[in-house]
Amino acid sequence: MSAAEQRGSLREEISCGLGLVFLLAGWGWEKSGGPPVGVNLCFAASYVFGGQQGVRSAWASLRAGDLDVDVLMVLAALGAAAIGQPLEGALLLFLFSLSNVLQTRAMDRTTRAIEALLTLRPSEAWVRRDGRLIRVPIEDLAVGEQVEVKPGEQLPVDGRVVEGRTSIDESSLTGESLPVAKDAGSEVFAGTINQAGGILLEVTKRAEDSTLARMVKLVEEAQEEKSDAQRFLETAEKGYSLGVILLTVGVLGVPWWIGHEPFSQAFYRAMTVMVVASPCALIISTPATVLSAIGGAARKGILIKGGSHLDRAATIDVVAIDKTGTLTVGKPSVTEVVSRYGVEKAGEFSVESQALLRICGALESRSEHPLAQAIVHACDGQALPEVRDFQSIPGKGAEAQVGEGRYLVGSLRFLRERQVDIAPRFEEASRQLQDEGKTCVGFAQVEGDRASLHLVVAMADTVREGSAALVRELKAVGVKKVVMLTGDQVRVAEAIARQTGVDEVRAELLPIDKLEVIRQLKRSGRVLMAGDGVNDAPALAAADLGVAMGAAGTDVAMETADVVLMGDRVENLPRLLAHARRARRVLLQNLVFAGIVILTLVAAALGFALPLPAGVVGHEGSTVLVCLNGLRLLRMKTSPH
Repeated sequence: MSAAEQRGSLREEISCGLGLVFLLAGWGWEKSGGPPVGVNLCFAASYVFGGQQGVRSAWASLRAGDLDVDVLMVLAALGAAAIGQPLEGALLLFLFSLSNVLQTRAMDRTTRAIEALLTLRPSEAWVRRDGRLIRVPIEDLAVGEQVEVKPGEQLPVDGRVVEGRTSIDESSLTGESLPVAKDAGSEVFAGTINQAGGILLEVTKRAEDSTLARMVKLVEEAQEEKSDAQRFLETAEKGYSLGVILLTVGVLGVPWWIGHEPFSQAFYRAMTVMVVASPCALIISTPATVLSAIGGAARKGILIKGGSHLDRAATIDVVAIDKTGTLTVGKPSVTEVVSRYGVEKAGEFSVESQALLRICGALESRSEHPLAQAIVHACDGQALPEVRDFQSIPGKGAEAQVGEGRYLVGSLRFLRERQVDIAPRFEEASRQLQDEGKTCVGFAQVEGDRASLHLVVAMADTVREGSAALVRELKAVGVKKVVMLTGDQVRVAEAIARQTGVDEVRAELLPIDKLEVIRQLKRSGRVLMAGDGVNDAPALAAADLGVAMGAAGTDVAMETADVVLMGDRVENLPRLLAHARRARRVLLQNLVFAGIVILTLVAAALGFALPLPAGVVGHEGSTVLVCLNGLRLLRMKTSPH
């Protein structure tokens, strides 16, 4: 909150407090038989302070040609004074002012929950310039400069680690409590906490463009975008307020003109009806609920870009999920090797197979290809032997001298072209692995004019841990069908589908094909599309709700999707849907409760001579209650159930 806003809020609270002081002074003086002039002056002062904010808002509405609850409250208070009931009028204005203060505070809690993130980053950073380490404001940091971050310090900007190894607490962005390991080449983000070792990072984004700053901006924009229910209520408020005024005139005129009831009695009843029929609780219940839901989700790393998207998330029937990087890890890893002992699973390799894999990894360490890097990664950081006379055959494989032997690595087709002797057991096992959608690389030793295959390495994009549980949880929160979309071959997609339990598979899709699939799925209900926000952009835009995965630092995802899941946490999908459904239930509770209170109070005012103070307390009390009920959504449940 800005200083100006803080001062404005403080003035409103002081005025409300002074209104109460003069209200109690006037009431006490009246009860003790004080002079009427002094009593009336106290009540007048209570009107001035208690009604200050209401009068300003009412005047602004009238100048704009609108009728709203502020106008109704001011008219009711003036009406109470006109019939010689200044105590009731002062009480009405005080409670109305108090409810506005409480509502403002409630809304501020949502805003502060997000703006507090900006305080997580330091105001200065240690940067290397001209061979010296100097401390400068983070606003002065330029892209490409190198910044030192010590253990326990917060990262000042987004960057890439160029030196050192550590673990980072990213809970401020992702909601994930477990630290994330980082080493050279890893992306890091402003506002997160360096836990273990000192690191040197290269600035990749200026302070105002950091993921943290964009996250706050997204939530601020989301709070400005209203839900369908909120837009409807704000549109209906003008007509409703006019209706309340006409009802008040009727309640006054019919008994007085036609029934010959005393004017003071008819006017008192009319003012009570005007107070209790005002839609304060109805109008405030929606923004209080929606903004709290958006704020609560953002604190857990789920950025919902507006109330309308929250509405749609509560009614999702079909979830379409991109395979690569969402249901799967997104990069290949070694799953099996075929040796002279047969097929060996990852983690169960024999000593001989591990030794051969290290030699294979030494050859592949010269390549940046994802398959080559998967083999290197499978060596578990063990020291690789020295490679000499390395020769790369682009698109096929490589050959090199390692120790006393010469070796070949590459596709089985390449090895066949080189006349490598491939035993039948290798052929059969490789064929079975390929039928499962895995990519096979052969490793052979050259001995004179002959070469023989020693090892076949099978690799695949592995299923992300928790993907099967994700599908089950989506079904548990009410999703009718989960569909996997992928550009991979059918057999690869079907293998992943069997492991995850999705209901339907659409394979061999181009980005434009995914768009058509989303249009088809929309015929059977509301569709949520979850993807990485890059090649899935058309499908994300076409879906009823587009959810971008892995959005920490991904600009396209932030811009395209309706919802952004920070930190690549696919398990937040069912939490998002459960939170949206909970928000819809709370909103319905608030609207029903507010409606019942209004109808009950109006009936009591018309048929049972409801006292104006009781009507004021009931009306304003219901307003505060619905606001507090909506604030429960600031705490997002850790489980979707």
